[in-house]
Amino acid sequence: MSHHKLEVKNLHFSYPDGHEAVKNMSFTIYHGESVGIIGANGAGKSTLLMLIMGIIFPDGGEILLGDVHVTKKTLSMVRQRLGMVFQDPDDQLFMTSVYDDVAFGPRNYNLDEEEVENRVNYALEMVGIAHLRDRAPYKLSGGEKRAAAVASVLSLQPDMLIMDEPTSALDPKARRRIIHLLNSFEHTKIITSHDLDMILDTCQRVLVIRQGEIIADGKTLEVLSNEELLDAYGLETPLSLQNCPKCGSLKG
Repeated sequence: MSHHKLEVKNLHFSYPDGHEAVKNMSFTIYHGESVGIIGANGAGKSTLLMLIMGIIFPDGGEILLGDVHVTKKTLSMVRQRLGMVFQDPDDQLFMTSVYDDVAFGPRNYNLDEEEVENRVNYALEMVGIAHLRDRAPYKLSGGEKRAAAVASVLSLQPDMLIMDEPTSALDPKARRRIIHLLNSFEHTKIITSHDLDMILDTCQRVLVIRQGEIIADGKTLEVLSNEELLDAYGLETPLSLQNCPKCGSLKG
């Protein structure tokens, strides 16, 4: 059984106030793909991620991880295979030390302490913060918190990483470090962001969402070079693809 393919079929979801956030969405993400999901505020990106993770459940349609439906009964298995890093790392870090935050997931699955330690050490080394293992999370910088949140997901050894605005509120150096980190992972990745230059750097494919519907699905460079498409749906061409403001020539 493969857990690496994610299928979303005819997905619908409305909030209690009647707002229809996801409308008949269908797409498939295959093993090894890095897929960006973009759209203006309120497009439905975060709702879609919560549906994929089983934080909320659809009114219609289905989500399959391999051949397993994402339901309340399968959540334990699904969340071992899908690892989500939230937009605000403070929502994910709540223990008294980085080590304990990264160890929380494996311990929750009743792994023996030797295996927990091996996983924590591996995850901390992967994100380059082994030296912060005994630090209190609230004392970390924004970039360090983000890395710790990623490590807390990696310690569960998921097949797929789901990242919600991974470069939000980071300074340029921390942003670049996160981009390098994402590109170093062989995991299948789903990344939502308003940082379209980061999407260009990390994703081979992009979905554009507007008012709960997919209005474009294609190769990242082709989609993000389409100024008319992006402008129509409240987005701007990445700075790295815009013409030089001084001479008008195309950058790079």
